[in-house]
Amino acid sequence: MPTEAEIYDTLRDVYDPELGINLVDLGLIYSLTIEGGIVTVLMTLTTPGCPLHETIAEAVEAAIWSSVPGVQRVNVQLVWSPPWNPNMMTEEGKAALGWGY
Repeated sequence: MPTEAEIYDTLRDVYDPELGINLVDLGLIYSLTIEGGIVTVLMTLTTPGCPLHETIAEAVEAAIWSSVPGVQRVNVQLVWSPPWNPNMMTEEGKAALGWGY
């Protein structure tokens, strides 16, 4: 059965195409649920009007399918509450943007 750690590690290889920072460090992954081999990812984007929303969601799904053994189904759900803000980024994400240093 897949683990949360495996999935987070995998999602660190999925990058926001405009900012070039991975989705985990951007703070876009709100939660992961694993029930058996079913993985549900609740995530957001930096803006609700992002034209690449489908591309990013598909990249998340593809990364999990290709890298995490034991997955039977992947559900990626975009949510808008709470709205994303820069304080949700990890220190690594902020450093990648040159913020706070």
